[in-house]
Amino acid sequence: MVAETVAPRLLHPTPELELAWLRVRDRTSIPPPTAVNSTSHDYSDPLYLSKDTHGGNTGAVTMMIRSLQQNVVKTGVRVISTTAPSYFESDSSDVDLSDPKQMALHKLYRPERITPSKRGVDLLKTERLNKGMAFSLYERQYLGIHGLLPPAFMTEEQQAYRVMAKLRKQPDDLAKYIQLDALHDRNEKLFYRVLCDNVKELMPIVYTPTVGLACQKFGFIYRNPKGLYITINDNSISKIYQILSNWPTQNVRAIVVTDGERILGLGDLGTYGIGIPVGKLALYVALAGIQPEWCLPVIIDVGTDNQGLLNDPFYTGLRRKRVRGEEYDTLMDNFMKACTKRFGQDTLIQFEDFANQNAYRLLDRYKNDYCMFNDDIQGTAAVVLAGLLAATRLTDKPLKEHKFVFFGAGAAATGVAELVVKEMVEQGLREEEACGRIYLMDIGGLITKTRSPNLSDRHQKFAKDMKDTKNLLEVVKTVQPDGIIGASTVAGSFSEEVISEMAKINARPIIFALSNPTSKAECTAEDAYRITNGSVLFASGSPFENFEIDGRIFKPGQGNNSYIFPGVALAAILFKAKHIPDKAFLLAARRCSNFVTEKSLQTYARLYPRLKDIRELSVLIAIDVGDYLYKHDLATLHPEPENKEMFIRQQIYSVEYEEVINKTYDWPVKDMKHGFPVPVIERSSMDDE
Repeated sequence: MVAETVAPRLLHPTPELELAWLRVRDRTSIPPPTAVNSTSHDYSDPLYLSKDTHGGNTGAVTMMIRSLQQNVVKTGVRVISTTAPSYFESDSSDVDLSDPKQMALHKLYRPERITPSKRGVDLLKTERLNKGMAFSLYERQYLGIHGLLPPAFMTEEQQAYRVMAKLRKQPDDLAKYIQLDALHDRNEKLFYRVLCDNVKELMPIVYTPTVGLACQKFGFIYRNPKGLYITINDNSISKIYQILSNWPTQNVRAIVVTDGERILGLGDLGTYGIGIPVGKLALYVALAGIQPEWCLPVIIDVGTDNQGLLNDPFYTGLRRKRVRGEEYDTLMDNFMKACTKRFGQDTLIQFEDFANQNAYRLLDRYKNDYCMFNDDIQGTAAVVLAGLLAATRLTDKPLKEHKFVFFGAGAAATGVAELVVKEMVEQGLREEEACGRIYLMDIGGLITKTRSPNLSDRHQKFAKDMKDTKNLLEVVKTVQPDGIIGASTVAGSFSEEVISEMAKINARPIIFALSNPTSKAECTAEDAYRITNGSVLFASGSPFENFEIDGRIFKPGQGNNSYIFPGVALAAILFKAKHIPDKAFLLAARRCSNFVTEKSLQTYARLYPRLKDIRELSVLIAIDVGDYLYKHDLATLHPEPENKEMFIRQQIYSVEYEEVINKTYDWPVKDMKHGFPVPVIERSSMDDE
C-alpha cells in the first residue's frame, strides 16, 4: 500500500511558509499546509512539521522551510506540468515572491479550486474528478467510494506507468488511439499526465496521422458521444443556442468546429470528422495548458457527398447529400451568433478542415467580427514560415532573397504564400516584388496570366507571365527556386529528378513535403536526404524517423501546426481578444523559428523545436501575442496584467491530482463561543398539567 501523504498543519503560515509550499507543490503531490489556531506547538519544531494529525510524512516541506530560514525566498510561478523538464524552471519564469507586489500579483492571478459536490459512483463516473486507485483511504470513506475500488493505493506516477506499459503492448496505432480515448473518458487528469509526459511518442497517436484512420473507422469504434452535433435541421440561433446550452460545462472559452468536408487529406468524412476537433482540443490542453473545461468540440452536419458513408451501416450522421449555398451560409451565421450569445463575444472559435471553397470564404466573412481563425490556413502558414525562417539561418541569406515554388495551391498553400509575402514586405520588399518570388502550381499547372479569367482574386497576384506547364521539373529548371513546398496530397510528386535538380541549383535546397497523412506526402525524408546526400533542409507534415548517412544522423522536423495554434489560442483566450490579427501568426512564426537551437540546425538539420518543448514555446508565443493585442487595443481583459508571464503560467492546467475535499480551518476561539447563555424559561401553570 502506498503511504498517503497529507498536509502539514502549521501555526500561522507566513508568506515564507506559503512560498515553501508553492515550491514543493510544483514538484510533488503534497497538499498545502493548513493553519491551526494553537499556541502549544512551534512550527520550527521538526517533529511537529514532519507529522500531522493523520501521521503523514511531509519532510520535503520541512526541508524547504528550513532552507527558507537562511535564504532569500524566490520561486518560480506555476508551470504547465509538475513533471515538466528543467527548461520550465529557467530564470525567465522565476518571480521573486518575497517582493510584496509580486506576491500580491501571484495571489490575484492564481486560480481558486472549487470542490465538487459529487459522491459515490457518480464521482467515479465523472472523468474530470475520477482518480481511480489514487484516491486516499480518507477520500474513499468521506466520498462514499470505499469498497467501490480495489483496496490497493497508487500514485499518479504509478498509474501513468501502468497506462504506458499497457499502451506499448497494443498491436497497432489505432488500438493505442482507442485505449487512450477510453482513458480520456474515465480519468481526464491521468490522460493528460500520460500525454504530457510522452508527447513525442503519443502526439502522432492523438492527432495526425492516427486520428485520420480513427476518423475513417469512427462509426465502428464509436463508444461514447464526443462534442456537440449541430445539423442543418437546427438552423436557427435559438435552436443552436439550446444545443450549446446542453453542453455540461458552462465556462466554454474555446470551440473547434468542422463540417467534415475535408478531413486531413482524406476528403469528405461527414460526422466521422468529429475526431479532428476532439483531437485538436486535446492538444490545446497538452501543448498550451488550456483548461479542459474551457474546450468544446463541434461538428456541423449538413450531409455528406461521400457515397461510401451514405451506404455505411455504421455512419453516425445525416444520410443526405451536402447542403450548399445560402442555406449553408445561414447555418454558419447562426452558429457564430449562437456561440457568442451563449458563451460571450470573446469566445475563440477555430475553424478546422473545411473544404477549399468554404475555408477562405468563411475566414474572410468572420475574422474581423469574431475571435476566430482557420488553422488550416493561418496555423499552417505560420508553421511553414517558421521553418523557412529557420532554414535561412543555414542558407545565409534573408527570406526576401529566396524564391519558392508551391506544388499545390489550395487554401493552405495560398495561406502560406500570403504570410511569406507579408514577412518579405516587413523585410523591405514591396508586395509586388514579394509576390514575384512566389510560384504557385495547382491541378491546372503553373498559375500564369493566361489563366487569369479563371483565377480567384487571391491567385491573381501570384500569376506569372510564363508559358503554361503542368510539369514540376520543368518549373524547377526554369525558376531555379531556393525551395519547393508540397501541399498537393499527391504522394511521390517530388520525384528523384525534381529533388536532384534542387540539389544542383542550391547548396542547401529547401524541400517541404507537408501533405498529411504520411501516405500522401510528396516525398519521404529518406528520399530527400539520400538523393541530396544530406544537404537538404527538409520538413514534413507528418512525422518521419531519423535518417543516417555516413555516420551523421538527420532528424527531420515536422511542420506541425501544433507549434503555432496552442500559443495563439492561449493568448486569445486569456486576454479575451476581439479578433485575431494576421500579425499574431507572424509573431508566432518568428518566435518558433528563434526557439530552434543552433545544435538542432547545425547537427541534425532540424528546422523545428523538439516536440517536448512545445509547451514552453506556447507560453512565449502567448506573451508576444498578448503584448501585441494590448498595444493595438484588441484585448478586452482589463486591467492589463502587469506581469503577463506570471498571469499566463498561473492559468495553466495542472496534470497533477487535486484534493476533492475542502480543507478545513479554524476561527479564533472567541468567535466560536456561544453568543449568550441560554436563559432559564419560567414555567407556566400549563406545564403542571
